[in-house]
Amino acid sequence: MTVFTFKGIYTPLVTPLNDDGSVRWDGLADVIEYLISKNVHGLITGGSTGENYAQTVAERVEIAQFTKDRINGRLPLVVGTGAMLTSDSIALATAARDMKADCILLASPPYSVPTDRENALNALAIDKAANLPIMLYNYPHRTGTMMGEEFLDRVCRSRNFCGIKESSGDINRVHLLARDYPHIQLGCGMDDQALEFFAWGAPFWVCGGSNFLPEEHVALYDACVVEGDFAKGRRIMNAMMPLMRVLEQGGKFIQTIKHGVTMNGIEASHVREPLRPLNKDDKRELEQVVRVLRKTIADIQAETKS
Repeated sequence: MTVFTFKGIYTPLVTPLNDDGSVRWDGLADVIEYLISKNVHGLITGGSTGENYAQTVAERVEIAQFTKDRINGRLPLVVGTGAMLTSDSIALATAARDMKADCILLASPPYSVPTDRENALNALAIDKAANLPIMLYNYPHRTGTMMGEEFLDRVCRSRNFCGIKESSGDINRVHLLARDYPHIQLGCGMDDQALEFFAWGAPFWVCGGSNFLPEEHVALYDACVVEGDFAKGRRIMNAMMPLMRVLEQGGKFIQTIKHGVTMNGIEASHVREPLRPLNKDDKRELEQVVRVLRKTIADIQAETKS
């Protein structure tokens, strides 16, 4: 029996910032309350969508603690532990344990390119520090390291490794995980493949776009996983594909997500260097895509309810 059941839409929270780059706590509180009101299933702090690479360990712990306090038991909290230094990851994992977070998110350390054995030993050290349920995060395009079969076989000696956010983009990985590692709950981490993940039995989706379009992301999950209606799911996914293209083009993922949040009335447009906010053309394109997407999915939902 798994130590934690992942299901539904998990939102990797953005970090609203003030003009001077400091965290805007009231903005973060507003994002959390908005997402809870829109029925997402879990929240994640300390992910790349939250700009973890531009934050100190102390800041990341403070953000996680603030989020835990604000959620107040209404949703599960997953605390990101990804870092270049094992000691930093262990510090984040220990803080997650101490604040009684529900789970941790564990990625490969970037840039060092460890072997599967080295990566597994690193993961097991973090697991030992936290002793919490773990959502693995396989994102080789960012880390340079694939969580291969040797890695998976080694870490699975601990029952805490019970989910994986798969972001490789390789559909063969979905097949491998679904068939050979059914004890690790499969989660979509590649937004334009969400339909395929759900078809292969994935019970959860970690999606940055749900920061500002939670209802539409929940609608796809509900259609595919709750209702088992993949005809409806394909129509919703088709409506969402232009958003996926806008999010992934030109390395503006975080800025685009944060402008989407700002479009909803929660100021979040500031980003930490080296990034820069979207230009006017990028904003206009996103606004048009969101307008069409919202109407199309609302029409599909109304049609299937009537």
